[in-house]
Amino acid sequence: MSTRPSPPSFLRAAWIVFAKDLAIEARTREIVTTAGFFAALVAILASVSFYAGPDTTVRVAPGAMWLAIAFSSVLALGRTWQREREEAAMTGLLVAPIARASIFLGKAMGVFAFVSAIECIVVPVVALFFHVELLDVIVSLTCVVALGTVGVAAAGTLFGAMTVRTQARDLVLATVLFPLLSPTLLSGVAATREIFALVQSMHPPGAIEQLGEVRDYLVLLALFDAVAVLGGVAFFGVLVDD
Repeated sequence: MSTRPSPPSFLRAAWIVFAKDLAIEARTREIVTTAGFFAALVAILASVSFYAGPDTTVRVAPGAMWLAIAFSSVLALGRTWQREREEAAMTGLLVAPIARASIFLGKAMGVFAFVSAIECIVVPVVALFFHVELLDVIVSLTCVVALGTVGVAAAGTLFGAMTVRTQARDLVLATVLFPLLSPTLLSGVAATREIFALVQSMHPPGAIEQLGEVRDYLVLLALFDAVAVLGGVAFFGVLVDD
């Protein structure tokens, strides 16, 4: 007598969704390539337009970096959900024997990976054009950017699901997402500015001291991440089922 296979566990199902998105991107390379080029262009234009000496690094470089990350993230999110609209792929996910929260977590992990790859392009470009010694800030900047990316991925995945059935998808996503991400973007810019200011001083501190100086911003980023992830796990099913 044959028995039906049991559904995958919560984390296993999330990993399957994540692996599916990674496999598609590995084959097409369209999200990282397109959004990466766009983010690099934004950073280069900002550096050419606003760089006017070492003092500009602290004032302009953080904003240029995070604006490039924010705009490219919207492109990545839009394309991620566009894939699910094609050939009823979203319907296939919803009828699969996995929890809605697993779909959210898997999609968010995929967005995190895509945006992280884009950041690997943006951050060196900003460091190069704004004359930032990247090795001096790599540890603290990685912590700030990683925490910010978690919030972007979680919130973007949650509200990106709202655009699956709408007509003006990109407009709706940008209109809803940017105000929601303002705490993450402001905290990220402020923390990055503090880090760049520290390494511009006569005696730049080490990575531990840098993290200590931006501890409050890291706490804010972590709190927003927790709210975004828990909110996505709790409400994703309601959004996609309506």
